Amino acid sequence: MPVIADLKNTKLYIFAFLGFVMLLTRGGHLLTSVSLPDASFALFLIGGILLKKPKWFVSIFIFSALIDLVTLSLNNNYYIPINLGYLGLLPSYGLMWFFGSRVANTKSFINYTMLSLLATLIAFLISTQTYNLFSGTFPGITIKESILTGWEYLPQSLIYTMSYLMAYWGIQLLFKRQLVSQKATAL
Repeated sequence: MPVIADLKNTKLYIFAFLGFVMLLTRGGHLLTSVSLPDASFALFLIGGILLKKPKWFVSIFIFSALIDLVTLSLNNNYYIPINLGYLGLLPSYGLMWFFGSRVANTKSFINYTMLSLLATLIAFLISTQTYNLFSGTFPGITIKESILTGWEYLPQSLIYTMSYLMAYWGIQLLFKRQLVSQKATAL
Protein backbone atom coordinates (compact mmCIF):
# COMPACT_ATOMS: atom_id res chain seq x y z
CA MET A 1 0.00 0.00 0.00
CA PRO A 2 2.80 2.53 0.69
CA VAL A 3 3.89 2.26 -2.96
CA ILE A 4 0.43 3.35 -4.15
CA ALA A 5 0.41 6.26 -1.70
CA ASP A 6 3.90 7.17 -2.88
CA LEU A 7 2.75 7.23 -6.51
CA LYS A 8 -0.21 9.48 -5.64
CA ASN A 9 2.12 11.84 -3.80
CA THR A 10 4.49 11.84 -6.77
CA LYS A 11 1.65 12.91 -9.09
CA LEU A 12 0.71 15.66 -6.65
CA TYR A 13 4.32 16.87 -6.49
CA ILE A 14 4.54 16.89 -10.29
CA PHE A 15 1.28 18.86 -10.48
CA ALA A 16 2.56 21.34 -7.89
CA PHE A 17 5.84 21.76 -9.77
CA LEU A 18 4.10 22.30 -13.11
CA GLY A 19 1.80 24.81 -11.43
CA PHE A 20 4.75 26.65 -9.90
CA VAL A 21 6.55 26.87 -13.26
CA MET A 22 3.30 28.08 -14.83
CA LEU A 23 3.07 30.80 -12.17
CA LEU A 24 6.64 31.85 -12.97
CA THR A 25 6.13 32.00 -16.72
CA ARG A 26 2.50 32.87 -17.41
CA GLY A 27 0.92 36.24 -17.84
CA GLY A 28 1.85 39.08 -15.56
CA HIS A 29 4.39 37.07 -13.59
CA LEU A 30 2.76 37.11 -10.21
CA LEU A 31 5.83 35.75 -8.42
CA THR A 32 8.69 37.56 -10.13
CA SER A 33 9.46 40.85 -11.78
CA VAL A 34 11.57 38.98 -14.33
CA SER A 35 9.73 38.33 -17.56
CA LEU A 36 10.16 34.65 -18.32
CA PRO A 37 8.73 33.33 -21.60
CA ASP A 38 5.38 31.57 -21.36
CA ALA A 39 5.87 27.84 -20.87
CA SER A 40 2.20 26.80 -21.07
CA PHE A 41 2.42 24.73 -24.26
CA ALA A 42 5.49 22.92 -22.94
CA LEU A 43 3.97 22.37 -19.49
CA PHE A 44 0.86 20.78 -20.95
CA LEU A 45 2.97 18.42 -23.08
CA ILE A 46 5.11 17.55 -20.03
CA GLY A 47 1.92 17.10 -18.00
CA GLY A 48 0.71 14.60 -20.61
CA ILE A 49 4.00 12.75 -20.32
CA LEU A 50 4.10 12.61 -16.53
CA LEU A 51 0.48 12.77 -15.35
CA LYS A 52 -1.47 11.31 -18.31
CA LYS A 53 -4.96 11.20 -16.74
CA PRO A 54 -7.61 13.71 -17.90
CA LYS A 55 -8.32 14.84 -14.31
CA TRP A 56 -4.81 16.31 -14.16
CA PHE A 57 -5.30 18.04 -17.50
CA VAL A 58 -8.52 19.64 -16.28
CA SER A 59 -6.83 20.68 -13.03
CA ILE A 60 -3.90 22.33 -14.80
CA PHE A 61 -6.20 24.03 -17.32
CA ILE A 62 -8.36 25.47 -14.54
CA PHE A 63 -5.20 26.57 -12.73
CA SER A 64 -3.94 28.35 -15.87
CA ALA A 65 -7.27 30.18 -16.23
CA LEU A 66 -7.14 31.17 -12.55
CA ILE A 67 -3.66 32.58 -13.05
CA ASP A 68 -4.97 34.70 -15.92
CA LEU A 69 -7.97 35.91 -13.90
CA VAL A 70 -5.83 36.83 -10.88
CA THR A 71 -3.31 38.56 -13.14
CA LEU A 72 -6.11 40.61 -14.69
CA SER A 73 -7.48 41.59 -11.30
CA LEU A 74 -4.07 42.65 -9.96
CA ASN A 75 -2.66 44.36 -13.04
CA ASN A 76 -4.92 46.74 -14.95
CA ASN A 77 -2.22 47.28 -17.59
CA TYR A 78 -2.08 43.62 -18.50
CA TYR A 79 -4.55 42.49 -21.14
CA ILE A 80 -5.66 38.89 -21.50
CA PRO A 81 -8.71 38.55 -23.71
CA ILE A 82 -11.06 36.36 -21.69
CA ASN A 83 -13.73 35.81 -24.32
CA LEU A 84 -14.85 33.21 -26.81
CA GLY A 85 -11.38 33.22 -28.41
CA TYR A 86 -9.85 32.23 -25.05
CA LEU A 87 -11.66 28.91 -25.31
CA GLY A 88 -9.27 28.03 -28.15
CA LEU A 89 -6.68 27.35 -25.48
CA LEU A 90 -8.65 24.29 -24.38
CA PRO A 91 -8.11 22.30 -27.61
CA SER A 92 -4.57 23.72 -27.96
CA TYR A 93 -3.56 22.58 -24.50
CA GLY A 94 -5.51 19.35 -24.91
CA LEU A 95 -3.55 18.60 -28.06
CA MET A 96 -0.26 19.21 -26.24
CA TRP A 97 -1.43 16.89 -23.43
CA PHE A 98 -2.45 14.21 -25.94
CA PHE A 99 0.91 14.36 -27.73
CA GLY A 100 2.65 14.23 -24.34
CA SER A 101 0.81 11.06 -23.41
CA ARG A 102 1.81 9.54 -26.77
CA VAL A 103 5.48 10.47 -26.53
CA ALA A 104 5.74 9.43 -22.85
CA ASN A 105 7.42 6.08 -23.49
CA THR A 106 9.76 7.04 -26.29
CA LYS A 107 13.46 6.72 -25.74
CA SER A 108 14.25 8.37 -29.06
CA PHE A 109 15.26 12.02 -28.89
CA ILE A 110 14.38 12.41 -32.58
CA ASN A 111 10.84 11.05 -32.08
CA TYR A 112 10.37 13.21 -28.99
CA THR A 113 11.59 16.32 -30.80
CA MET A 114 9.57 15.73 -33.98
CA LEU A 115 6.33 14.98 -32.11
CA SER A 116 6.89 17.95 -29.79
CA LEU A 117 7.52 20.21 -32.77
CA LEU A 118 4.42 18.95 -34.60
CA ALA A 119 2.25 19.35 -31.48
CA THR A 120 3.55 22.89 -30.92
CA LEU A 121 2.86 23.91 -34.51
CA ILE A 122 -0.69 22.55 -34.46
CA ALA A 123 -1.43 24.01 -31.02
CA PHE A 124 -0.13 27.40 -32.17
CA LEU A 125 -2.33 27.24 -35.25
CA ILE A 126 -5.42 26.35 -33.20
CA SER A 127 -4.86 29.01 -30.55
CA THR A 128 -4.01 31.73 -33.06
CA GLN A 129 -6.94 30.98 -35.33
CA THR A 130 -9.50 30.72 -32.54
CA TYR A 131 -8.23 34.02 -31.14
CA ASN A 132 -8.40 35.72 -34.55
CA LEU A 133 -11.85 34.37 -35.39
CA PHE A 134 -13.66 34.47 -32.05
CA SER A 135 -12.05 37.10 -29.79
CA GLY A 136 -13.75 40.09 -31.40
CA THR A 137 -10.37 41.76 -31.87
CA PHE A 138 -10.73 41.45 -35.64
CA PRO A 139 -14.41 42.08 -36.38
CA GLY A 140 -15.56 40.70 -39.70
CA ILE A 141 -12.33 38.79 -40.36
CA THR A 142 -12.68 35.97 -42.84
CA ILE A 143 -11.10 32.55 -42.41
CA LYS A 144 -8.73 33.34 -45.29
CA GLU A 145 -7.67 36.62 -43.63
CA SER A 146 -7.34 34.88 -40.27
CA ILE A 147 -5.01 32.26 -41.73
CA LEU A 148 -2.74 35.06 -42.95
CA THR A 149 -2.65 36.75 -39.52
CA GLY A 150 -0.50 36.00 -36.48
CA TRP A 151 2.40 34.12 -38.09
CA GLU A 152 4.88 36.70 -36.80
CA TYR A 153 4.43 35.11 -33.34
CA LEU A 154 5.25 31.58 -34.48
CA PRO A 155 9.06 31.78 -34.23
CA GLN A 156 8.89 33.13 -30.69
CA SER A 157 6.31 30.57 -29.58
CA LEU A 158 8.22 27.73 -31.21
CA ILE A 159 11.60 28.73 -29.80
CA TYR A 160 10.31 29.18 -26.25
CA THR A 161 8.24 26.00 -26.21
CA MET A 162 10.94 23.84 -27.79
CA SER A 163 13.59 25.31 -25.47
CA TYR A 164 11.55 24.31 -22.43
CA LEU A 165 10.90 20.87 -23.91
CA MET A 166 14.58 20.32 -24.70
CA ALA A 167 15.46 21.36 -21.15
CA TYR A 168 12.90 18.86 -19.86
CA TRP A 169 14.39 16.09 -22.02
CA GLY A 170 17.88 16.80 -20.67
CA ILE A 171 16.76 16.99 -17.05
CA GLN A 172 14.73 13.79 -17.18
CA LEU A 173 17.66 12.04 -18.88
CA LEU A 174 19.98 13.11 -16.06
CA PHE A 175 17.51 11.85 -13.46
CA LYS A 176 17.18 8.50 -15.23
CA ARG A 177 20.94 8.11 -15.45
CA GLN A 178 21.31 9.00 -11.76
CA LEU A 179 18.62 6.45 -10.84
CA VAL A 180 20.30 3.73 -12.92
CA SER A 181 23.65 4.60 -11.38
CA GLN A 182 22.21 4.37 -7.85
CA LYS A 183 20.60 1.00 -8.62
CA ALA A 184 23.87 -0.34 -10.04
CA THR A 185 25.81 0.85 -6.98
CA ALA A 186 23.29 -0.78 -4.64
CA LEU A 187 23.84 -4.15 -6.32
